[in-house]
This record gives sequence, structure tokens and C-alpha cells, in this order.
Amino acid sequence: MLEENEEFRRCVIYAFWDQDGYVDGYVYQVLEALEKVSERIVFVSNGELQEESKGRLVQRGLTVLERENQGLDIWAYRTGMMYLGWEGLGAYDEVLLMNNSVMGPVRPLEEVFASMGRKDVDFWGMSRHQEIRDQAFHTANDYGYLPEHIQSWFTVFRRRILCSYEFQFYWEHLPMIETYDDAVLRHEVIFTKYFADMGFSWDVYLHTEDIDDLVDNPTIYYPGMLIEKYGCPFFKRKVFYDRYNDIIQNTVGQGALELYEYLDENRLYDMNLIWDHLLRTCNLYDLFRCMHLNYTLATRMSHREEMREILKKKKTTPIIHIYYMDLLDDTYHYVSQMPDVCDIYITTNSEKTQRAIKEKFKDLKCRHMEIRLIENRGRDVSALLVGVKDIVANYEYLCFAHDKKSVQRWDSMGESFSYKCFENTLYSEDYIYNIIETFENHPRLGILCPPEPNHADYSHTIGYAWGPNDNYKITKSLAKEMNITVPIARSKDAIAPYGSFFWFRYDALKAFYDRGWEYDDFPEEPLPEDGTISHAIERLRPFVAQQAGYYTAFVMSDQFSRIEYTNLRTYVEDFNRVFFDRNIHEPHYVLVNEIERRLS
Repeated sequence: MLEENEEFRRCVIYAFWDQDGYVDGYVYQVLEALEKVSERIVFVSNGELQEESKGRLVQRGLTVLERENQGLDIWAYRTGMMYLGWEGLGAYDEVLLMNNSVMGPVRPLEEVFASMGRKDVDFWGMSRHQEIRDQAFHTANDYGYLPEHIQSWFTVFRRRILCSYEFQFYWEHLPMIETYDDAVLRHEVIFTKYFADMGFSWDVYLHTEDIDDLVDNPTIYYPGMLIEKYGCPFFKRKVFYDRYNDIIQNTVGQGALELYEYLDENRLYDMNLIWDHLLRTCNLYDLFRCMHLNYTLATRMSHREEMREILKKKKTTPIIHIYYMDLLDDTYHYVSQMPDVCDIYITTNSEKTQRAIKEKFKDLKCRHMEIRLIENRGRDVSALLVGVKDIVANYEYLCFAHDKKSVQRWDSMGESFSYKCFENTLYSEDYIYNIIETFENHPRLGILCPPEPNHADYSHTIGYAWGPNDNYKITKSLAKEMNITVPIARSKDAIAPYGSFFWFRYDALKAFYDRGWEYDDFPEEPLPEDGTISHAIERLRPFVAQQAGYYTAFVMSDQFSRIEYTNLRTYVEDFNRVFFDRNIHEPHYVLVNEIERRLS
């Protein structure tokens, strides 16, 4: 038992790493909570810190150590201990080793330390990983299995173990940690048993033995439950961007979404701290999968009058580019779904089509309508970036759509692509109200667009959205020119509005307009089917929004989601039949891992 009094002393060694050397807001929130329960914090950064971040830390009174990025958090802990020295460490009643892999706290840390202070142990942690006796771990360590252990992101050591020869010898002779697997297998999983076998007692704050039959690592797969049921003050940030194949190997994928909604609905945490970090450091593709960034919205609304009043205050407009006269009736049908409290802008590239549009749209009710004649260069992409660039900043929410004929082919396959785009962008007036309400309820939502096409010859788009040409190279080049620094990877699809139908906040795409596009930036007709600046812009939109602090999500009407589910289920069913017919019965993740292994 350890009672805190006026002479009680606690020190924290906080291990930190960031790819840019930048300390996000969530870290300062953790540090603020730690300052309330500790006398001193030694902040060990694996890598050089930005001057602004380092200055803020020093100003708070922290001891800041910068070291080469070697050995992961384990060697950062070691560096902090060697800096303080064994005599210095022994002057404290408790020393906490913690890293920046978690966010929080969502409840006072004083409660945690008070509870654990009543336990007579030599070292303790926040959470445990249960024992696993599996052939896969037979040669992983000297024990021949995975022992039950404290997870290393939060471990506390008391004076008896701190001053012991065994503890000091362990850290002084710690081998260099080269990889994440090294950190787990050569330290984290053996540390607890190693010292327990030497007679040191241990415990954890979170006792989750009653769900051991469910999962061996609840911090990743049941993070919301850990907070709600067991009182965990922290949550792993990795939950929001973990490798999704690993997630669905263990669960249906609910972990990140349940955690986010629980924190948000109960106002336990500033959600901006989550978004600020994730949007700066993560590929949107990973966030899209883990956080299920897609919305299915109703085509009917019960409180439409309330939304009409909101739209009277929130300036909203669709921008519609029209080129094909044979599609004018269909285009009119969808544009006519816009609430009459909105402005409407239409662009076209010939006086003949302009006259036909005026005649067709003459009775359409709206607050204001303008039909603009623009240059026929850059098609729909230039229409949005150049043709209406003088008015977009006047609106908070904008929709872009156009009469779509697929260049690759125009038959039932191409027409269906257009159908999918329009149905999930401008299905009905009520659906549009629901889109605006979604933006209102999710302040970090920047772009809403229909899912990518996946029928017929478009089926390759999922998983191969960059295409076979130079789309990735051109997109990266444009990103560099526009100083877009968020992660973009060839191996991860851009979650983008393919087909150029989407709703957006002006602030999310403001950087595009700041660049100052002109018609000369686009190639003259005839255009190639792929690999142009227009295709790069199409794919760069979500990254521009991300740089501005917003995420992109897919949206479907409840009517179309029935079609989408059937299509996706059919693909999975067909793939499974092919494998089963060849006596290959491994689940999806095993097959994916094996294929990736052979290809690499």
C-alpha cells in the first residue's frame, strides 16, 4: 500500500515520436493531466522537435530531451532513466513510463493513482494483455508462449523495484530495439513475467478478465467498452487508423466508430483534438475504413421546415455544368430537387445550349439563378475552378454536378455511372436537407460524394482507383506545388469524388481557389481518357480538404444503398465461390496476407 502525503514524490518519463516533430494538442492535454499527479515530467523525443513545440514544452517546465529516433519508446524510456540516474530515480516513490500512443484522459488521473495506491505492489500498469499459448509464439521468447503482461504504454514502478539490482541491470543491458515486433517480443511481453519470477509483485488498474474469452487485447478491439465499463481514462489513437484487415480478423469493425460516438455523445473529450492529429498525420484511406466515413441518408425528412429555415441563413448553391442537350431533361429533374431558398448557377459552353437551358429552367423556383457562358476547355473541372471562381466564396455549402457521359463508353454501363452519381447527390429535396444537416452535425466533414463506381468494367476502381496511367504521379506533383503535405500513398486509394459529383464546404477546398486556376491550365480537346491534370484534381480534392482540417466521406441515399449492398455482396459471393470450388477455404484475411506475401 502506498499513501500519498506531502512528502510523496512521483516522476513521469514521457516517450514521444512524431513524423514532423510537432506536438499536437492531445499531447498537451495528457501532459496537463500528468502535471496534476507528478512532481516532474521528462519529455523524451525520438527525433528533433519543431522549435515552436519545444518552446511550449520548456515553457511548461518540462525537461526536454531530444535523441536519435532509434529503439522506439522502449529506448526513449531508457534514455530518460539514464538521464535521471539510479540515485535520482530512487528518490521518487513512483516513476511512470508513458508514451504518446494514447489520447485522453476522459476522467481524472487522481482516481487511478488513488485506487492503485491502496494496492501493495512493486509495479503496476493501466491494462494487461492476457496469456496466449499458441504455436506461433513457441520460439518468440525463452518462455515458449506469450505470458500475461502489462502493456507498456503506461507502467508505474515503485521505489523497491527502482532501487533493485535486477531492475537496473535489465535496463543497462537492454538490447537495441530495431522494430515494433522487437519492442513487443523482446521487452513488452516478457517484462512482467521476468520481474514477477524474481519476486516483484504487480497488478493493473483495468481488470478485464471477464472478457478474456472475447479478446486478448481490448485496448484495440473494445476501446469504448474499456472506458464505459472498466473506467479506462485513455484510448489508443491507433484505433482510428489501424490496419483494417487486422481489425476484421477479430471483430466486425465496430471499435473506432463506437468509441468515437461514445466520446462525442457523452462530451467526454474535445473531438477536435482527435481530428487535428489524425488529419495531419494519417492517410484518409485508413481513417475512412476504421471510422466508417460513409453516410446513408433518408430520402424523406420529417422536419423539413426546420431545415428550410436553416438554409435561409446558410448560403447554399448547386453549380451545374451542362454540355449534352440530349441529357437536359434528366439534368433538369435532379436540379429541380434543390430547395427553392437556394441560389443556382449553371455553366455551359455555347450560346445555343445557353438558350436551351434558359428555356428549360425558366419556371424553376429558386432564390437566384444565373446561367453562365464559359470556355470549352477543361470541361466540368474548369467550370468549377474557373467559371464560377468569383462567387464560390459567398457560399458555405456548395454542390457540384454535371450532365455526365463517360468518355470511356456511353451505354448502359456509362449511363449507370451517371445514375449513381446523380441519385446520391440530388435525389430529392428532403435528401438534400439531410445532406445539409449532416454537414451541420459534423463540423469536420468537408466533402460528401457518391461512392466510386464498381459495376461492370468499373469494378477495378475499388482498390485500383489511381488507375494504370500517371494519375498518381500527376496528383503528387500538383500536391507538392500546392504545398499539400498530408500523407498520399500509391498503395492506398484516394477517397475522392470520382465522376466529379460532390457536396463541399467552401473552406475545405479554399486552397484550390487560392491557387488561381485559369483555362490555360487545362489541355485543349480532344482529351485523353486518363492521366490529365483534371484527373489529378479529381483525386487531390480530399487531400486539399484534409490539409484544411476536414475529412471526405461517401454518401448514399437509403434507396441506392439497397443496390450498393447487393452489388458488393455479389462480388464477395462470387470471389468466395471461385476459391471454394478450388478447395481453398481460408478466410479473406488469410488469402490477402498470403497473396501479399507472395507478391512481395
